[in-house]
Amino acid sequence: MSDADDLTGKLLIAMPGMMDDRFSGAVVFLCAHSTDGAMGIVINRLAPGVALSDILEQLSIDTDAPAAARNVLAGGPVEQERGFVLHSTDYASTISTLHVTRDIAMTATMDIMEDIARDEGPARMLVALGYCGWGPGQLERELAENAWLTCDGAPELVFGADMNRKWEAALRTLGVNPLTLSSTSGRA
Repeated sequence: MSDADDLTGKLLIAMPGMMDDRFSGAVVFLCAHSTDGAMGIVINRLAPGVALSDILEQLSIDTDAPAAARNVLAGGPVEQERGFVLHSTDYASTISTLHVTRDIAMTATMDIMEDIARDEGPARMLVALGYCGWGPGQLERELAENAWLTCDGAPELVFGADMNRKWEAALRTLGVNPLTLSSTSGRA
């Protein structure tokens, strides 16, 4: 895979004909993409009834930080009990942070949760349970089958507040009007 084919830091936008209900209408931020596969976090789907305060309580971390009231995302169908934090690069874990782009990083260690609870976490963040994973060549096949469109993973899209409009906003960055998309694909 060449650097030009590397989609790390890009957004995957599910096409209307997405056959897998778990990804219907999804926008996925790709944290890693290589010949070994891909890993990403759904950034526009809330985990029903889960707030960050619930997770902190489960981890026995006391807090009264304003961030504890945040909603948590359903990041994907893999390891749904594991937490991931997409965040601005003003924060770096002392244990392990993956710098995905110049502006966005991902941390999945306990120290970020403790820092968030102390109001010492990143300025911008999304907390998710679970992730999306693709084996070698799987994402490339899905892209060839027109299951996904891709666009830049701009921080404004990733961290934007309106979860219900991220899919449309991502499409609009490509100049695509969501109303003009068909749920079927064809070949010329």
